[in-house]
Amino acid sequence: MGPENEREEDAEGNEKPKSFRDLGVVDQLADACAALGWKAPSSIQVDSIPLALAGRDMIGLAQTGSGKTGAFAIPILQALLEKPQALFACILSPTRELAIQIAEQFEALGSGIGVKCAVVVGGVDMMAQSIALAKRPHIVVGTPGRLVDHLTNTKGFSLRTIKYLVLDEADRLLNLDFEAEIDEILKVIPKDRKTYLFSATMTSKVAKLQRACLRNPAKVEVSSKYSTVDTLKQEYIFIPAKFKDCYLVFILNEMAGNTIMVFTRTCESTRRLALILRNLGMDAIPISGQMSQPKRLGALNKFKAGERSILICTDVASRGLDIPSVDAVINYDIPTNSKDYIHRVGRTARAGRSGRAVSMVTQYDVELYQRIEQLIDKKLPAFMADQEEVLQLEERVSEAQRLAALHMREKDAGKGKKGKRKGDYDDDNHEGGGSYGGPKKKKFAKSSKPSRK
Repeated sequence: MGPENEREEDAEGNEKPKSFRDLGVVDQLADACAALGWKAPSSIQVDSIPLALAGRDMIGLAQTGSGKTGAFAIPILQALLEKPQALFACILSPTRELAIQIAEQFEALGSGIGVKCAVVVGGVDMMAQSIALAKRPHIVVGTPGRLVDHLTNTKGFSLRTIKYLVLDEADRLLNLDFEAEIDEILKVIPKDRKTYLFSATMTSKVAKLQRACLRNPAKVEVSSKYSTVDTLKQEYIFIPAKFKDCYLVFILNEMAGNTIMVFTRTCESTRRLALILRNLGMDAIPISGQMSQPKRLGALNKFKAGERSILICTDVASRGLDIPSVDAVINYDIPTNSKDYIHRVGRTARAGRSGRAVSMVTQYDVELYQRIEQLIDKKLPAFMADQEEVLQLEERVSEAQRLAALHMREKDAGKGKKGKRKGDYDDDNHEGGGSYGGPKKKKFAKSSKPSRK
C-alpha cells in the first residue's frame, strides 16, 4: 500500500494506519513488505492479520484492490517461518492469471526466507508441474480443476500435510462451478488446518461453503455494501449502437497517453477490437479465455510492463489481477451481472491512486446500466463527446473494421485446417499498430483531434 492510502485515511479523520510490526508481523516479513512498497497495511490487513496470527479461521470480505492477498499471505509465511515444512499451504484461485500472481506475491514476500511455490493451472504441461510438485514446495497455488488432476494422477503428490487452505475470490470460484472439485479437495486435506476464505462479495453459495469448511471463523468485512473507491471518477456515455466503435476510438484518443483496459462481453469482440485499434495505429493487445495460457500470460505481461497501453479483455481479467499502472477502464459492453461492474472498475484507482471509468451505454443497455447505478447507489455524470466530432472518424474506423474482418476470416480458415484453437491467433507479426493488408496508419494522438467542418 502506498503513501496515498495513508494520506487518504488521515484526511477522513481516521486513525493513521498501523505499521505491519504493530500488527504482530515479524521483522523479516515487515521488511519484505517495505521492499514491495507497502508503507502501511490496508484496512483488510489491519483487521485480519492479528486474527490470523492468533490462529483463527477467517472469512474476509473487502472490495477489490484492497490488499486481500497480503492479508492471507503474511500470516501463512509467518507460521511457515516458525515451523518450516514442505506442502505447508494450498491456495485455490478461480483463474490461471490470478494463481500465478498470488504465487509471485508469496515468493516476493518470502524471498528472504527461501519460500518455494508451485503453480498448478490448466493450459500448461502437467509433466512440468509434476516435476515442480516433486520438489516439495512450501506453497501450492492452483485452480481447482488442475489441482484435482494432480491429486488423482501425479504419483507421490498429496495434500495430507497442509496446515493452511485459502479460497481466494470464493464467489467467483463457485460461480465458475468448481463446487465438485472443491469438495474433492476438502476430502483429502487434514481437518486439523486453518482455513481462510476471501471474497469481494458474499453470496448464498459462499455462505454455504463457509459453513462446510470453516470452524467458528472470525468475519472481517471492510465494506458492508457494494461500492467503488472515492478516488475513482466514473462516467457513462449514451451512444447509438451502430457507431459504437467510432465512440470507442474517440474515447481512447481523448485518453491518449494513459494505460487503459477495455472490457467486452465475448472473446470474439476482444479479438475484433484489438485488430481494429491496431489498424488505426493504437498499441492494443487482447486477452480472453479462448487464447492458450502462454498467449494470455504474454499479453498480460506486455501490458503490465508498459509495452502495450491498451488491453482488450473479457471478464477473465476483471478479478484479482494487480496491474498497478491502469489509468482507466472502459466498459465497451455493459456487464450482464451488475457486480462484475465493481470488479471491472476495480482494476483502476487501486491502493489510493486515482482512476477513471467510462461505460458505453447503447439503447439496448439501459436496463443493465440502471441496475449498476442502483447497486453502487450513485447517479453517474456523462462523458462529454460531440457527435459531429466523433463521426468524423467514421471513414477511418469503417476501413479498419473491414480489414479486421478480412484478417479474422483468413486466420480462422487457416487455423481450422491446422486444428488449432480458434481464438488463439498469432498476432506477433502485427504488433505495434499498422494496418493489416494495407499501409501503416498515422497513430492517433491526443493533440490531433479532428477539426470541425
